[in-house]
Amino acid sequence: MIFKAVRDGRPYPEHGLTLKQWSEIPPRPVRLDQLITTKRELALDKLLAEDSTFYGDLFPHVVQWENGLYLEDGLHRALRAALQQRTSIHARVLQA
Repeated sequence: MIFKAVRDGRPYPEHGLTLKQWSEIPPRPVRLDQLITTKRELALDKLLAEDSTFYGDLFPHVVQWENGLYLEDGLHRALRAALQQRTSIHARVLQA
């Protein structure tokens, strides 16, 4: 199994962070098998696009809440890492 669990939606309260605020959180390694996704579906064209992070953050966004690590943004990057046989990614982790 790639991820710990797959959800549809966020179980945690809205945090209200802007992209600038996210960018101030230093990235750290996170194991893919510890992540719980907040999206059940992805767009294959985004997964395969070479410039998929051109307009966004290079690092996925993860919210740590009630002993869970929820992948809020970056599902495509995490799945791409798994397809490359990597077991972890660097992500920005917000402790909520």
